[in-house]
Amino acid sequence: MPDQSKTPILSALQASSQRPHAAFYAPGHKRGQGASTQLINLLGEKALAVDLPELPELDNLFAPEGVIYEAQELAAAAFGAEQTYFLANGSTCGIEATILATVGPGDKIIVPRNAHRSVIAGLVLSGAMPVFVAPEYSPELGLVLGVKAETIAAALSHHPDTRAVLLVSPTYHGLCSDVGAIAALAHSHNIPLLIDEAHGPHFAFHPELPTPALALGADLVVQSTHKVLGALSQAAMLHTRGDRIDRSRLQSALQLTQSTSPNSLLLASLDAARHQIATAGKALLSDTLDLTQQIRRELAEILGLRVIDKSAVTSFSSVSDLDLTRLTVDLLGVGITGLEADDILHHELGVTVELPELRHLTLIVSLGNTEKDVQRCVAGFETLAAGAGDRATHHAPIHWPETGFAEDGTPTFGVPLVSPREAFFTTPETVSAQAAIGRLSAETISAYPPGIPTIVAGEPISAADIQQLTLAKQQGGYVTGGRDASLDTFHVLTVGKEVK
Repeated sequence: MPDQSKTPILSALQASSQRPHAAFYAPGHKRGQGASTQLINLLGEKALAVDLPELPELDNLFAPEGVIYEAQELAAAAFGAEQTYFLANGSTCGIEATILATVGPGDKIIVPRNAHRSVIAGLVLSGAMPVFVAPEYSPELGLVLGVKAETIAAALSHHPDTRAVLLVSPTYHGLCSDVGAIAALAHSHNIPLLIDEAHGPHFAFHPELPTPALALGADLVVQSTHKVLGALSQAAMLHTRGDRIDRSRLQSALQLTQSTSPNSLLLASLDAARHQIATAGKALLSDTLDLTQQIRRELAEILGLRVIDKSAVTSFSSVSDLDLTRLTVDLLGVGITGLEADDILHHELGVTVELPELRHLTLIVSLGNTEKDVQRCVAGFETLAAGAGDRATHHAPIHWPETGFAEDGTPTFGVPLVSPREAFFTTPETVSAQAAIGRLSAETISAYPPGIPTIVAGEPISAADIQQLTLAKQQGGYVTGGRDASLDTFHVLTVGKEVK
């Protein structure tokens, strides 16, 4: 077992920053000597001194042979991978590279409708054709859940030429699909299972957390190491196992999506985050879970609040587990929207949450939270709930939009008529909302809730789509992806003008 107490990149960076030499290389501030006073005051001289390029002793991210290679090997051992790649462009570049490495122009890939926008970007870059599947949705909870294994099985049956399956697990709310069952399905068709595990980099380090996707048979996972662990923002990792991923092609794809000037601070923070979680992870996460349980227990006692618990979501067949460090608070009984509550908590009560939605607030509890944070959080929600009657929203009662299922629960999504790549490169036409009905969209537009794209570029726009977007907006939700926030006009494709 590798010595997880080592920090190859961190140690080399520290030594390099202290080496006396005349710097005739980028960045231009020359180890902070030429930085503005304001920047020095903000970051400090030490941070600027280690903002170094790929000097010989600091290795090369795209052809690692030294400290980066050693750090990635340590990370692979810690996270249960056969090979790990450090990402300095966030999990976004990892998702894009994953798609580029597994599918090409015209190839089919199964994609859940709640995928991150980086997946759409990967489809544009690769030219692949998505086979969209819908995750399960609970109107009672107001939450998008996981993807059923039966849904993946049906998609594979109808599209046997599919080249890969991509899954989001856990979701933003910490909900995990049955990755093991879906991995078995993908492998029975001799294709890889790719997991957007951005919100689950901590799973491998505590027995009370969900089983990590790699241990359940996933071939490739992308994790945002900064989201829960101790890395800096934009620092992420990509892990692989098995022989279903062409690693040479993956390495080439990463060279397309990563910066040729990766920030040394980000790489060092990945090294440090791996060291911390590998050597002290169980104790740190035990403390984190204790804090989370305290918040969960005390918020549940506040009248009107409902904290989504494990039993509520694992009763659905699409959900195998819940990340207990992720707290989702249902505000339906309080009488104000999550968007209004977020504004009050942030600006008036000193509590800032990760994800505000129309009905919910989602909080990330991690290694950096303290007992003081817990006290402020609970006090903030108590004040919020106590004053809810005076602040109650004045708009009409909430009606939750439909989510792409037929009445019998059968997924209604499939292969778009035009690929996301073709839609991206086709010159769009701007038309009124009424005229857009029946036309192929040039935009991917999502309504929150529930957060699943209502319209994907290359698919026809329906009257129901426009109604759903408008309804969500009227009730205090928000709409992203469209160029006209008013929804008065839409961008449509000039090809395939009418869909009969």
